[in-house]
Amino acid sequence: MLEEYRYKDKKKLRCGYTTGSCAAAAAKAAAQMLLDGNRIDAVELTTPGGVLLQLPLSGIRQENGSVTCGVKKDAGDDADITDGILIYATVRRTGRGIRLDAGEGIGRVTREGLQQKPGQPAINQGPRNMIRRAVEEIADRYGYEGGFEIILSAPGGEKIAEKTFNPRLGIEGGISILGSTGIVEPMSEAALVETIRLELQVKAAAGVRELLAAPGNYGRDFASEQLGIDLDPCVKCSNFIGDTLDMACQMDFRSLLLIGHIGKLVKLGAGVMNTHSRSADARMETLAACLLQAGGDAQTGRQILSCITTDEALEILQEAGMKEAAMKVLVNKIEVHLNHRTGGELETGVILFSNEFGLLGQSQNADRMLEQFRDKSTKKESR
Repeated sequence: MLEEYRYKDKKKLRCGYTTGSCAAAAAKAAAQMLLDGNRIDAVELTTPGGVLLQLPLSGIRQENGSVTCGVKKDAGDDADITDGILIYATVRRTGRGIRLDAGEGIGRVTREGLQQKPGQPAINQGPRNMIRRAVEEIADRYGYEGGFEIILSAPGGEKIAEKTFNPRLGIEGGISILGSTGIVEPMSEAALVETIRLELQVKAAAGVRELLAAPGNYGRDFASEQLGIDLDPCVKCSNFIGDTLDMACQMDFRSLLLIGHIGKLVKLGAGVMNTHSRSADARMETLAACLLQAGGDAQTGRQILSCITTDEALEILQEAGMKEAAMKVLVNKIEVHLNHRTGGELETGVILFSNEFGLLGQSQNADRMLEQFRDKSTKKESR
C-alpha cells in the first residue's frame, strides 16, 4: 500500500497509483521473468514524479515464449471506478523495438482528437513512456538487445468503461491506461478538468464548432427531453464552468450554450465560476440582490436569505409576484460574467431551469442557438 497522503478539506487522504503505473510495473516484472527465467512476487517502479512503488504481482503465467503477470490498481482514498481492477501485461521477445497493444478490457480509440490515433489502444503517452522506460531498464540489466511485444489486458474493463467518459470520448471496448505522474491524488480537480479538455478536443476534431454545456445530468436531460436537443455537441462540465469556457476559447469554438439547474448556475450571477459548494455559495445572496434590483422589497429579500434551497427561494419569489423579473435580472448578470470570462472570444448563451418550476429564464440569443442545434440534428437524421 502506498503511504503517501494529501490533505483536502481538513482530511488526511491516502494517494494511490494509476493504471499507467500498474501497466508499467506488470510489464517490467514480466520482462524480467522472461529474460531471467525466475519467478518474482513483487516489483519496484519509480513513477515520473519520483515516488518509489513496491507492488505485489498477481496471476503470474510463465509459458513458452511469454510471461504474463498482473498488478492490482489501488486508487487510495480517491473515488475511482477502476480501483481494484487487475492490469495484466503479457510480454514476448521480438526482433527489435517495443510494440504495445490492447487485449481484453483495454479500450481502443475510434475518433480523432485524443492522444492516440483511431485504431490505436487507449494507452496515453505518459503510461507509454513509463512502460518503455521500465522494460528498457530490464533489457539493459540483462544485456538484451532485442525488442518486446507487450499486450495489456484488464478483465472486466469493458463493463467498467461503460461507467466512465470513454464512450463519449469514442474509446470502445474497455478502460484507458492513464496517468501522467503515476500517482492518483484523492479528489483531483486537475484530473476532472483534463477529462473535460479531452472531450472538447474530440468534439473539435469531429468538426463541432457550436457547443452545448451542462454541469450534470439534470442539464443534459432538460436539453434532451424538454428542449429536444441532440446531445452530441454537449459536454458535461461539472462544476468547472470557468475552465470549460477557457478551454473552449483556446480551441476556437464559435459558441457555447450553457444549460443548467438554477442551483448551480445562480452562482454565476455573482461571478463564481467553480460552482462546487466548497469553493463558494452566494446562491441566496445573489437571488436576494436580483430581487431588489428588479424592484422587490427588503422583507422578501430577508426571507430569501433564510432559504436553504433555490426551489424554496423560487417559491417565495413566485408568491411575491417577482419570479419572472428576478430571473431576468439573474440571466443578465450571468451573461455579464460569462462575457467577461471569455473576453468576447466566444459567443455564450444560458438557459436556466428548475426541476419544480421548469424553464426560468434564458439569454436573448438562446432561441437562435437552440435552432442551430435543432437544424443540425434534423440534417443528421435525414442522411
